[in-house]
Amino acid sequence: MKVLITVKTYFTYEKTENTWDPKKLRALESEKQQGILFENDEEDDIENFEVVDKVPYKFKFKFEDDSGKVSHMMIEDWETGMLYWNSFARRGGDEVKACEDVKKKYFEDFAKTKDYYFFLGTTKQHHYVAPNPFVIIGNFRPKPMEQLELGF
Repeated sequence: MKVLITVKTYFTYEKTENTWDPKKLRALESEKQQGILFENDEEDDIENFEVVDKVPYKFKFKFEDDSGKVSHMMIEDWETGMLYWNSFARRGGDEVKACEDVKKKYFEDFAKTKDYYFFLGTTKQHHYVAPNPFVIIGNFRPKPMEQLELGF
């Protein structure tokens, strides 16, 4: 049996904290220090590890099927964060305009000029408790291939 449904797609964003949780930062610093104590030549160079600036927004895709069921998937892809920071700088520090640029990139460029595929993953925090534990961890955007004529 095959089932076909239609899905409306929306791109949303919501404000979050501007900075990382201090408790998490202390834990990372502690791990970094322990890495120095037990370092060997085969391990990554943890002393060069630096925490990046936190993106102060959560970007999500909202999907609504033809029965009205709504699902949300957060985008955890680092490219989206970089797109935000580049737009933020280009827009002179205007957060809302930067978020609108990200939204426009997804819907005016990616959706209209590319085939678009999501790579989904789960997080340990939500894997066994959330009804939909999946988040978007990456995407693949090849240019669409047009069907060639068969020539007969």
